[in-house]
Amino acid sequence: MRRELLKKVKRVVVKIGSRVLTDSDGSLDMAVIGRISDDLALLRRQGLQVVVVSSGAVAAGRSELGLTEKPRTIPHKQAAAAIGQTRLMRAYQEALAPHGLKVAQVLLTSEDLASRHRFLNARATLDALLGFGIIPVINENDTVVVDEIKFGDNDNLSALVTNVAEADLLVILTDIEGFYSADPRSDPDARLIPLVKAVTREIERAAGGSGSGVGTGGMATKVAAAKKAGRNGVATVMVPGKREGIIAAVMLGKEVGTLFLPEDSGLNRRKHWIAYTLKPAGRIVVDDGAREVLLKKGKSLLPSGIVRVEGRFDRGGCVRICGLDEKEFARGLSDYSGSEIARLAGHKSGEIEDILGYRYSDVVVHCDNLVML
Repeated sequence: MRRELLKKVKRVVVKIGSRVLTDSDGSLDMAVIGRISDDLALLRRQGLQVVVVSSGAVAAGRSELGLTEKPRTIPHKQAAAAIGQTRLMRAYQEALAPHGLKVAQVLLTSEDLASRHRFLNARATLDALLGFGIIPVINENDTVVVDEIKFGDNDNLSALVTNVAEADLLVILTDIEGFYSADPRSDPDARLIPLVKAVTREIERAAGGSGSGVGTGGMATKVAAAKKAGRNGVATVMVPGKREGIIAAVMLGKEVGTLFLPEDSGLNRRKHWIAYTLKPAGRIVVDDGAREVLLKKGKSLLPSGIVRVEGRFDRGGCVRICGLDEKEFARGLSDYSGSEIARLAGHKSGEIEDILGYRYSDVVVHCDNLVML
């Protein structure tokens, strides 16, 4: 199965975690970076294009600043990221130079990907770099963005990058063998699961929560990343990143780590962007009839099915769509602002112009801009 799936791969995103890149004292492990770079060079020689999503900047900066533990304050994290980014890029540059390969730093924020214009600009930049044979090394711009440091993680970013880069495979390098039925550090009966056909609630529960003293992500974030990539039609392989030749083993189709299969009918790239990249600015609660129509018939959301609207957002804003039970079941781009929808709620489409004095559309969220979750 793996070999058949890998035959179609032309562009790979490799996500490298902090615990893979650092040694026991938190400094960059140059031997590991060298081994990973050897694998990346091998992929390039095989004609594959490679995008790297790399953690490790804060960890690298921490050691340079003489901090003995993970920075706790935002200014200290930002200072560590600022100095660590240069160390991290130099490490990749020096490790890949003997192979005749060059790297380019790409720092992104959630705002860069939330704006469709900037999203497409980022895609064009990555295409240009890959066209020149350069390996982009992507990270969150931790130096200036508070939210990414406090809540963000590069597992999530790597899943989003599979969409930006139009990749065919996501490889997540972690500090354990793959995905287990339970945490192998605390449960001696935990067993490695080599194949996950679908990320179910049982799989998500087994992933748990937890981060580490070095990175910001745990197994839960990696499973969430595999789920997001899967909805983009991209398979994910989670493997032990410190093992020599591990990326090469993945691309040879060897049974290493855990393979997460993609959905058979994944979202198109625009709908994936709506579902996972945009941050919702408001919420629309609909009645049971509207919920049924949206879920089972794939129709657009009409004003007649809306019970209430929450939040302040403009026309074109991303909104959560929830049932009467308050649970989100869809997400989409609104054709009207929050204040306009509040006036239209419960009314028929034919009344829109009478109520507002104008009409953009007969629907509140068009089915082309609507994603079922």
